Amino acid sequence: MNTDLFFQKIRSYYNISAEAEFAFKNLLRFKKYSKNENFISLGQQPKKVAFVLSGLFSQNYLTDEGDVVIKYFFPEQRMAASLSAMLAGKASMFYITAIEETMVIEYDFFEFKKLFTPFPDLAMFYINYTELHWIIEKEPLEVTFRTETAAKRYDDFLQKYPNLVKRLKKHHIASYLGITPTQLSRIFLTNK
Repeated sequence: MNTDLFFQKIRSYYNISAEAEFAFKNLLRFKKYSKNENFISLGQQPKKVAFVLSGLFSQNYLTDEGDVVIKYFFPEQRMAASLSAMLAGKASMFYITAIEETMVIEYDFFEFKKLFTPFPDLAMFYINYTELHWIIEKEPLEVTFRTETAAKRYDDFLQKYPNLVKRLKKHHIASYLGITPTQLSRIFLTNK
């Protein structure tokens, strides 16, 4: 089990010790998800975090009308989880599914948190990761989705995920932007 890329990414947030890496490594499992297979199901009380080695996950929710809305993409080298559900000890309001065949390294979030006392450097990694991806990146995105036009949201999407456009179908992008595929086609025509 080669975990070099995983720990390289961990150390980009905080330089953990070799001892912390060894303890963390004991929690890691490789798993492959088929296209359309759920990593986390709607209503499930999640316990796992997945680091995407290859492939692509999306985090989705259902509207009252039954429409699927994509809230977030997890491409390579991103960690997928329903963190708010795990922290609250509640069922997930979202589901995370594989858009492509996806290979991940998984670990149990609650077993990972038990390592914080003997290895404070793992706690520092967790704090740095969470602050960057769940606060610093997330808050401006939420404001943008409430205040910007669909065309501006599409431009922002291209900036954030330049390598995903070719991997996604139009309905995936439209769902993420909160518009219909027809509206997205109009944006394509306007941008040409």
